[in-house]
Amino acid sequence: MANTYTQLYVHYVFAVQNRACLLKMQWRDELYKYITGIVEKQKRKLYIINGMDDHLHCLISMAPTQFPSELMYHVKRSSSLWINNNKLVRFRFSWQD
Repeated sequence: MANTYTQLYVHYVFAVQNRACLLKMQWRDELYKYITGIVEKQKRKLYIINGMDDHLHCLISMAPTQFPSELMYHVKRSSSLWINNNKLVRFRFSWQD
């Protein structure tokens, strides 16, 4: 439709598998930067990211044609690979479903 403007914001909250306290302060800022890059690569804008040892919050703007679940797939997959490849935790890291 001509002259239509849509502005959507999604607040994502996602947790570490079993709510384990694995997101340590020493490397959490690097994780935030990495996730910001993932979101930008998906052509979305991340306004704020923050969290605790066991979960994260992200506020992201999206186009109406984009699927929120598709973005979370990329964020969770890529960030867990980054955490595991950099050996930031002693065991295999994964996000909760």
